[in-house]
Amino acid sequence: MSAPKDTIRLDKWLWHARFFKSRSLAASAVTTGKVRVNSTPVSKPARSVCREDVLTFSKEQQVYVVRILDCGTRRGPALEAQSLYDDMSPERIARPKNPRFEGKGRPTKKDRRDMKSHFPDG
Repeated sequence: MSAPKDTIRLDKWLWHARFFKSRSLAASAVTTGKVRVNSTPVSKPARSVCREDVLTFSKEQQVYVVRILDCGTRRGPALEAQSLYDDMSPERIARPKNPRFEGKGRPTKKDRRDMKSHFPDG
């Protein structure tokens, strides 16, 4: 007979791994559909996750892809939290700076339109 798998709640693991400041923030990220486990969307924070599961989630315009290495027993220091997962996230894309407006004074309407074309989401 095989040994039972070591599992933990998804929201609790995200909190232990220090991706969210509180467990309720982690739970709300899960319920709003921002988290996938093994490429399957998850909407319940009580979903059990275990070793070798791959989590994909977004937080503050950053996409994280992590493989769980250990379930952990507590929310410890940052070094302990980093040992819980293997980060497979894509490289961060640097946002281009507006070449014309250098932050000197207030931008004109044209400067603001140009900034919107450089930064369509903001």
